[in-house]
Amino acid sequence: MDGPTLLLLLAYASLLLWLSLGRSEASPAQYLLAGRKLTLPALILTLVTTWYGGILGVGEYTWRYGISTWIVFGVPYYLAAILFALILAPRLRKSEAVSIPDLLQRYYGRGPALTGAVGVWFATLPVAYLLMLAVLIHRLTGLELVYSTLIGAGFSAWYVGASGFRAVVRTDALQFFLMYLGFAILLPLALRETGGFSGLWAALPPSHRSWDGGLGWQGVLVWYLIALQTVVEPAFYQRVFAAKDQRTARNGVLISVCFWLLFDFLSTFTALAARVLLPELKDPLQAYPALASSLLPSWAAAIFTVSLFAIIMSTLDSYLFLSASTMGYDFKPGRIEKGRIRAGIWLAALISGIASLFFSSAVRIWHDIGSILTSALLLPLLAIHLPPRLRPTSRAVEASIICSALTAVIWIGWPGGYPAGIEPMFPALGVACLFCIPSMILKSRGGRISESEKLDNSTVS
Repeated sequence: MDGPTLLLLLAYASLLLWLSLGRSEASPAQYLLAGRKLTLPALILTLVTTWYGGILGVGEYTWRYGISTWIVFGVPYYLAAILFALILAPRLRKSEAVSIPDLLQRYYGRGPALTGAVGVWFATLPVAYLLMLAVLIHRLTGLELVYSTLIGAGFSAWYVGASGFRAVVRTDALQFFLMYLGFAILLPLALRETGGFSGLWAALPPSHRSWDGGLGWQGVLVWYLIALQTVVEPAFYQRVFAAKDQRTARNGVLISVCFWLLFDFLSTFTALAARVLLPELKDPLQAYPALASSLLPSWAAAIFTVSLFAIIMSTLDSYLFLSASTMGYDFKPGRIEKGRIRAGIWLAALISGIASLFFSSAVRIWHDIGSILTSALLLPLLAIHLPPRLRPTSRAVEASIICSALTAVIWIGWPGGYPAGIEPMFPALGVACLFCIPSMILKSRGGRISESEKLDNSTVS
């Protein structure tokens, strides 16, 4: 590691620790949601940065499949986020819920809430982000991946639990600035080397200029379904619940889409330039670091390296905190158990670090976890916005969450690949429908509604 990179990384780490310090609040709303006082700028800063932790995975995918990255990782997520903002965000903020499991308990009872909490805990383990962080540390220091993972996991767990969600929001403000700065430095130099946008486009392989990147319609369609993860994404819910009012929740998500569009432009064309300039790259997960090393002078390369750390860390710390919050609050709701939350942070870091050693592709982790979480929680969370007699029963929801998640897991782990080449999301959602839809039909025809399933119409309308 050269001097400028070491100096800037030390400064960055020191700032993170300083920003994470503060008074630790006691109530669930204060500790988990910063007192529900997030202003519009704060909401945008933390939402934009948290949704972009997979930067090395974006570089990997773009290097392999070209402009289809925008079709796969851009457009479906914009659409899902816009629908979330316009339809769900104001209602969710009005609910005064604390988390997804808390929401499930209000409308379906304790059983679905517990099964949902298990799913949320699993989905927020930051395996992909620790993998990418370890890859960066390994590239800079030459340390074995195991030791790089330990360093990344240990430092992250150290500062995350300091003062709850407030610490996450404060550090995200710094990381928002850094994520755009790095790519604003690298992309112009990369375009100069490729002859501008026209030269870059002409130099790409034909498959990288096609809309599907050679994946076929099913390979693209499944990502549109996975993008529905936005509807069940714990980080989205946490930030909407923390907004100061319904209007802030809605506008914050809509404005964030504009920032994501801008960043997608910067990151996609930078990765396409890496494909043209580094066609023999052995590990596409390192497309961005390798391109920066080949083009930028030492101080500019150091700034870009810090920006990559910031992008990954902004999501890593959020997911560590979400995972720990699920353990410390959702498994035993009503009061904050900070000791359990701190233990949960270290446990999540440990499990994620170990799991990351068995993966080489961040994109594959997103695909698998997204397939499991979305198929398990999509229908139950959408159904809470329906009238009481159109919602599935608590038992149906609990069975749906468990069986659809198991279906996705079995499909993903099927020996020899997916049965009949069908993506796991399709059968898993089919199983969820088999449990939820008949229950909804029966209730709509006059089935009895238990007290735990009645909707307080003042909560979500």
